[in-house]
Amino acid sequence: MPKRKDTVVCGLGNPLLGDEGIGIYLIQKLMAKSNHATHVDFVEAGSSLMSVVHTIAERKKAVLIDCAIMGEPPGTIRRFTPEEVTSIKNLAHFSLHEGDLLGALELSRNLGEYPENVVIFGIQPETIEPGESISPALCKHMSHYIEVITAELAESPVYNE
Repeated sequence: MPKRKDTVVCGLGNPLLGDEGIGIYLIQKLMAKSNHATHVDFVEAGSSLMSVVHTIAERKKAVLIDCAIMGEPPGTIRRFTPEEVTSIKNLAHFSLHEGDLLGALELSRNLGEYPENVVIFGIQPETIEPGESISPALCKHMSHYIEVITAELAESPVYNE
């Protein structure tokens, strides 16, 4: 089993619901582009928040990418720390896959496995509906998303080794 790297970038979301899959889509793009990122793990976490808990465990830095309803124009990307985010998600409790990212991060804290540094990139969706494609509003910003995330990784000393 390969050694876990100090930094992990997790793409979250459901790629079968249009823009809800932006985190997964961006991880695929970053993996294809970042062959020089030998000290970063890129992980498609999907919609399993327990996967996030296990993936970020005992890392130095975790970068999480997800669709986020922020009341911004579609395609807007924002950088947050978990302390800057408030979840307003109402859970229906009908699915084991349903959950709240902040709750998963709190569980990681309670387990004593929380990374030293956690960053969340939220991207405002245009559409969340059945379909496997990202909306034009998000597609036109794809290179900007890659730049922003790559710049975040460049701030991690291990990324530049």
